[in-house]
Amino acid sequence: MINDFRFKKCSSSSFNRKALSLFPILFILFSTWSFSQDISTSIDSTSIKVGEQIIYNIQVEVDSLDLVVFPEGQTFMPLEMIESFKVDTTKKDAKFLLIKKYGLTQFDSGKYSIPRQKILIGDKAFFTDSLKVIVNTIEVDSTKQGLYDIKPIIEVEKSAGDWWKTLLLIAALLVVVGALLYWFLWRKKPLTEEEEIALLPPYERAKLALKKLDESNYLENAELKEYYSDLTLAIRRYLDEKVYDRALESTTDELISRLNLLKEGNQIDLSKETLKNLESIFKRADLVKFAKSAPDVELAKLDRNTIDLEIDHVKEVLPEPTEEEKLLDQQYKDKQARKSKRRKILLTSLAAVLVLIAVFVGFGVKYGFGYVTDTILGNESKELLEGQWVRSEYGVPPIDISTPKVLKRDNPPVPDDVKAQLKTSAFTYGTLQDNIHINVSTTTFENQGQEAEKKDIDLQKVASETINNLEKNGITDIFVKQEKYTTPNGAEGLKTFGTLNIPRANSDSYYEGNYALLQFVSDNKVVLQQILLIWKTGDTYAEKISEKVINSIELKKADQ
Repeated sequence: MINDFRFKKCSSSSFNRKALSLFPILFILFSTWSFSQDISTSIDSTSIKVGEQIIYNIQVEVDSLDLVVFPEGQTFMPLEMIESFKVDTTKKDAKFLLIKKYGLTQFDSGKYSIPRQKILIGDKAFFTDSLKVIVNTIEVDSTKQGLYDIKPIIEVEKSAGDWWKTLLLIAALLVVVGALLYWFLWRKKPLTEEEEIALLPPYERAKLALKKLDESNYLENAELKEYYSDLTLAIRRYLDEKVYDRALESTTDELISRLNLLKEGNQIDLSKETLKNLESIFKRADLVKFAKSAPDVELAKLDRNTIDLEIDHVKEVLPEPTEEEKLLDQQYKDKQARKSKRRKILLTSLAAVLVLIAVFVGFGVKYGFGYVTDTILGNESKELLEGQWVRSEYGVPPIDISTPKVLKRDNPPVPDDVKAQLKTSAFTYGTLQDNIHINVSTTTFENQGQEAEKKDIDLQKVASETINNLEKNGITDIFVKQEKYTTPNGAEGLKTFGTLNIPRANSDSYYEGNYALLQFVSDNKVVLQQILLIWKTGDTYAEKISEKVINSIELKKADQ
């Protein structure tokens, strides 16, 4: 078709210019027309019910190398796309047939138009035609469909919560801390070789040191300096513990001089030969260590045997410890044992305190430090708030209300001149000095016409009388605010609330409190119903109790 399209040669240049200017326009129109043949749209229904789904189809026929981008998101407004299906691809001759489906719906009845949708093929954009859809309402025959009252609220048992998880976490923490304390403090640890040697008596330690010296390779490796150092250290330690307590830090001359003084003072009966042998070996060791002398290996072995004998000679001349010395030694051991035990107890107590602090901080961060403190130390208002509440009806017509405890019947005084005209019943919890005080009262006016009495009951005037009665009980500085109030079940009344100062028991001082007075007049007969709550300012638990009580109030008719 394009091949058949030709321009004829004309003599008029203006005609040529017009023909050439029209050529691009015709080419664009022709191209658009040819592509429009490759895109088609349809819907499976033009009339649906509210909420019913329709399927919107887009069909595109393209070459295998063309990239096609279908609409995404909520581009079908005012209809709502609820599902986008995968593209179905079918090969048709040398081309591909792409079918894209969408699930659409509308939840309001009326006539709607699905707007044009933009489709990208390669780097060019194409638009579909708009489609009309009618959304019909669902007819309900009220003569066949039964109508029922709203079901009452169902009480749901309080969930157990996740307290067991917290308890499990605390138990795990205590087990871990206890295991660590036992392992590092209270467990009887196996002694290391050094600790076992340290527990041996001085004589046996000296002998063991000589034995270890024999097992070493000092002589085979010609390490005479190390050999003589360990050899003299064995006898010096023994002398330091049993004879002279500065033997380790003394020079050879100082040590021998001290041993001679002890011998002359008859404190230890060392032989001259012993002293001579010790002096000779100590000086030879000094030469080896400081002058790099190298005695014969056999001489070194002989010196070792000599030291072994001299240790025995020193042990033989040592006096036996007296009973007093034995007692002092035992007392020292007991003292060290007590000191070790006190250290263990101190560390255990410190660990326990740290665990308690960590638990307190953890719970404080999660639940609040005030709440945790009140849980540990106890708080009357908190116990009331979290305790088992009671829902009951008081008076006739009944006032249905939830309270932390059952209200007790009260007999308020009634003047003799009005006893025959009214009947009052009251129920209370707590006193004015308690954390929270609740009073529920019902007053029925007798022997009067219903409408007449209704006009006589001025709730604002009754509220003023109630406040005056509070002042007679010692309450001062009552700040009054009033507003209309409606209960959850639709009963309308007056709410009077504000702050006041409550006298402390057996004291001339006062503390600040809050109050709420709710008053209602019944519709079926002349009845005044009042709910009064008074609580301490700053007591968050008492405030939550008052809110919970007020939100639970429901008024019922006498015949209900």
